[in-house]
Amino acid sequence: MAKEGGAGMRREVEEPPPATGSIMWREDAGRFETPDGEAFLEYRLPSPAVMDMVHTFVRRSKRGQGLAARLCDAAFAHARDRGMRVVPTCSYISDTYLPSNPVLEELVYKDQAPHPKPSSM
Repeated sequence: MAKEGGAGMRREVEEPPPATGSIMWREDAGRFETPDGEAFLEYRLPSPAVMDMVHTFVRRSKRGQGLAARLCDAAFAHARDRGMRVVPTCSYISDTYLPSNPVLEELVYKDQAPHPKPSSM
């Protein structure tokens, strides 16, 4: 069940994102987009198991219709269906979409390698 609200309201998702009928996956272009191409989410595949979501764009005339969230819903559903982890490079995804959809944090790639501490010499 999802709840949407105005500014400052969270969009709560208790289950995987719903079907996103009008969003198209364009594998050849590395993006998800609306049929008119005026809103899209670009991604890269640094490995077969990782999807780096690098940029979300919605033309000014199309803003306010929830298209960015629908693009993200489609991309996250795609990643989940294929057993992929997501790198949320795009600031919209990391700062707005994921905080509003905390259940999807399980798909976010977590670097497990320990980072060496800088030498004090």
